[in-house]
Amino acid sequence: MLRGYDQATNLVLHDSHERVYSTTAGVERLELGLYLIRGDNIAVVGELDEDLDEEIDFATLKGPPLKYIVH
Repeated sequence: MLRGYDQATNLVLHDSHERVYSTTAGVERLELGLYLIRGDNIAVVGELDEDLDEEIDFATLKGPPLKYIVH
């Protein structure tokens, strides 16, 4: 949940979590709690549809890792 931001787009997130995807197991959810993100690390901010998110069965969802970014 977004709790605050400033003119440099630094974000303060409350009750945050990270989803870790794997090709062999379901999605692992890591609780992060209070999280601060520097504005220069942010590309996009969007709103989550909580009803749609609750319908997804993350225990059976698998996904390949993202490819490396080359500049």
